[in-house]
Amino acid sequence: MNTSAELRILQENEIGLLKECLEELAGHHNMVSTHFKGYYPRKSYIEVMDKFCREVNTGTSSIAVIQEKDRIIGFCKCDVEDDKNGKLDYLVVLQFHRGKGYGKILMEWAMNFFEEKGIERIEVKVVEGNETIHLYELYGFKTASHILWKHNK
Repeated sequence: MNTSAELRILQENEIGLLKECLEELAGHHNMVSTHFKGYYPRKSYIEVMDKFCREVNTGTSSIAVIQEKDRIIGFCKCDVEDDKNGKLDYLVVLQFHRGKGYGKILMEWAMNFFEEKGIERIEVKVVEGNETIHLYELYGFKTASHILWKHNK
């Protein structure tokens, strides 16, 4: 990892710092999505960040960030659903910082997080067309089902 970048746990009062990453993720999904270009974000950034605050506050979620100086350049959000089940809800690295190993660092943090919690089954959803699926497959994730949507505009 770049010596000026650090991995740390995000505090509830810092959730607003994730907006740039969320905006870039929506743009990426709109670019790579096989069937739903232009559909993202599905919820407003305010709604998403409010949800993150509630989940971090109640302890059902934890968010790790890669920070360079005072800028968040990537984050990973892990949810604990019950004693055995968890969800890797978000893993984002800003475009300019991809290919530097930050995704792997965030995945390692997530896998350790779930192991420490005793989570046996981890779910992750990937937008159809997103090449990041290969990162998840490197960590043993396999396709369990396909979720089909029909969007009426």
